[in-house]
Amino acid sequence: MAPPVALIEESIILNLVAQDHVKWWNKPNLRTLYLLLVPFCLFIESTSGFDSSMMNGMQALTYWKIFFDHPKGGQLGLLVACYNLGAITSIPFISLVSDRFGRRKSIVFGSTIMCIGAIMQGLSRNLAMFVFSRIFLGHGIVYAIIAGAALLGELGHPKERAFLGSLFNAFFGVGAVLGAGIVVQTRLIQSDWSWRLPSILQAIPSLIQIVFSFTVPESPRWLVSKDRHEEALQILIKYHAEGDASAELPHLELAEIQAALKIENESRARGWGELFQTKGMRHRSLVAAALGLFVQFSGNNLISQYFVPIAEKIGITSSYEQVRYNVGKESWGFLVSLIMASVTPRFPRRKMFLLCASCLLAVYTAWTIAQARNRITGSKESGYAVLVFIFLYSPAYCIGYNALTYVYMVEMFPYYVRTKGLSWFQLFGRTAVMFGSFVNPIGLENIDWKYLLVYVVWLCFEIVFIYFFFPETYGKTLEELHFLFESEKEERDVLAAAASKVINDPSVIELHEVPEKKV
Repeated sequence: MAPPVALIEESIILNLVAQDHVKWWNKPNLRTLYLLLVPFCLFIESTSGFDSSMMNGMQALTYWKIFFDHPKGGQLGLLVACYNLGAITSIPFISLVSDRFGRRKSIVFGSTIMCIGAIMQGLSRNLAMFVFSRIFLGHGIVYAIIAGAALLGELGHPKERAFLGSLFNAFFGVGAVLGAGIVVQTRLIQSDWSWRLPSILQAIPSLIQIVFSFTVPESPRWLVSKDRHEEALQILIKYHAEGDASAELPHLELAEIQAALKIENESRARGWGELFQTKGMRHRSLVAAALGLFVQFSGNNLISQYFVPIAEKIGITSSYEQVRYNVGKESWGFLVSLIMASVTPRFPRRKMFLLCASCLLAVYTAWTIAQARNRITGSKESGYAVLVFIFLYSPAYCIGYNALTYVYMVEMFPYYVRTKGLSWFQLFGRTAVMFGSFVNPIGLENIDWKYLLVYVVWLCFEIVFIYFFFPETYGKTLEELHFLFESEKEERDVLAAAASKVINDPSVIELHEVPEKKV
């Protein structure tokens, strides 16, 4: 049973969008924008993917193991988890940077920190320096992730907004494949540079973001929040109407943005208290916290960070085979994530999350049985079965937790609290990763296959929680979703009136018919 949400009458903006049958690649301005958003926004998640698969692959490198004295259990967990510890330290400051200085500058700020951290990591002289550099690197990633996810949702055309958000997580696979592939090649280097070089190359996605920061416009919603309405309108006209100032869509969008931000600003608290100010906001915060845990503690980090120990337990002991399987796993995951990103946004979010968690439960249950049989009998067949289920995990996970997470979070939270909401989500997600990074190697070492039962039970809980608490956000504009719950019905009616005024009063559009400005 889904939680009650407000019934929203037919959306004027979505009706206009439905009448637009021209594909984005046939719109020169929008096509250029989307192509530039690939290196500037989508590559942000590639840094996390690079780090995850690189740290996974490094566990098979002889020189890395010698340099850090063959880390196992808690020490291995520390080396992997400190990246997410750094991410948690940035959370109190993200909304200050992103809301005050804009989405673009927040991305550049985070990318600069990551570049410095990657270089420090590659030049580490001892364990302490390696841990500190990874904390520093992790501190930068969340500035970029939250601002990038917000910018994609706030800048994209309503028709492709969900697709762009789905691609954001999919590009985790780009970095994951690169990180795994680079480690395959650097394992041939007979020195510490076999692990130092991949560590330094982790800076590449961040460097790309800094270079392309000058080519992408700022979020129109951020500009409106700073009373720069004309600049926001010109961006909407250029990219959402291909420069046609007489088109209704950009004026309707601006009217909804202005009305929604005005209503939200008049009634909002200030600071982190906004997340718990009303019944609707408390529900959003509960769902965001739960989704943060679900996305990062559904067994995915066991595969992405500790594939090498799992491979050793099922009889794959050759370092070359381990890194090759790692590359194959990451390549398969990237392919599946791209396919799911193009499919799942077309369906209701809540149903996709339920399907995702149910499929994960089925895969994990089968994996647990296969790994138990392998450890008991030692048969090769059961070991290969474990590999099959590890590969099947990717499509199950990508149905919801990869493809829809940032789409759902951007849709859930109103503008003024969006970066705080995403930060709240990241707090629980990063905490879950850090906890799992410490606990996973200990659990695998001490209780072997029985540790997988923890995730089986947890996935059962996820299904129940999603069923009862996740609201449906599909088929609504970002401004309409400001007033998602039944308790917010009155403000939603004001928003609808603002959009209707643009349709019924032609002077609103005529007033803004100005020559196109460069953005």
